[in-house]
Amino acid sequence: MIKVNDLFKTFGKKNEIKALSNINLTVSSGELYGLIGPDGAGKTTLIRILTTLLLPDRGYVSVDGLDVKSDFKELRKKLGYMPGRFSLYQDLSVQENLSFYANIFNTSIEANYHLIKDIYIQLEPFSNRRAGALSGGMKQKLALCCALIHKPKVLFLDEPTTGVDVVSRKEFWNMLDNLKNEGITIFVSTPYMDEAGLCDRLALIQNGSILSENTPNELISKFGYNLFAVKTQTMNKARNFLSTLRGLNDVYIFGEYLHVKSDFEEITETYLFSQLNIDEKFY
Repeated sequence: MIKVNDLFKTFGKKNEIKALSNINLTVSSGELYGLIGPDGAGKTTLIRILTTLLLPDRGYVSVDGLDVKSDFKELRKKLGYMPGRFSLYQDLSVQENLSFYANIFNTSIEANYHLIKDIYIQLEPFSNRRAGALSGGMKQKLALCCALIHKPKVLFLDEPTTGVDVVSRKEFWNMLDNLKNEGITIFVSTPYMDEAGLCDRLALIQNGSILSENTPNELISKFGYNLFAVKTQTMNKARNFLSTLRGLNDVYIFGEYLHVKSDFEEITETYLFSQLNIDEKFY
């Protein structure tokens, strides 16, 4: 369904900013495919190229057998796109936004209501409310409805749950699972590892390059290190101390934890606990 071969993209007057470098990936029909990486890794740039909003500098990119450069007009009719930032008309109501996007694609809400029914039911009490006055979770649901109203063959989602509460995130991924059962191919980018684990396959992207591509379980099994999460009341002190120990490959702060990476069998949870000599819990 999606093919990307030797894709390059740069920005700047002298093309000095390398956004994407030698990207190769394939996505099968009906697959839920995840693109995971930190901010600035190139996720949005890649999705914008796949949705015909940016031109690649080099390489071949096709979606559903159509070239993103030469066949962009026909291809746009088959794509659904939900950008990272809420981009619907904030002064229009929920109903008006949905009707507007249905008219753009020469269809009606009724024609594909079965696709959005489970989502729209939650929006229905707010159908006359302006989109700009909706909560984050409701804006997300409206944007998804508008992206689905013409029954796209491929749905592109750019970090759709960023800034959304945990409950809404879980609901959203349940919706994606239902859409996959409808035969829609889904390409989603995310910075969250727990969401990445829900995909059929994943590509890890960093600094504009694909580091690895596989199923979530295969990627985890090939990590090759033991990874410990340590939480203490003195994070910086613990980090500085652990960094001096032999056998630790890396120690870094990740949210409220210290992540300790090691490929030495001698490095265990008990060993780290004894070295820190404090009454804290390891997870």
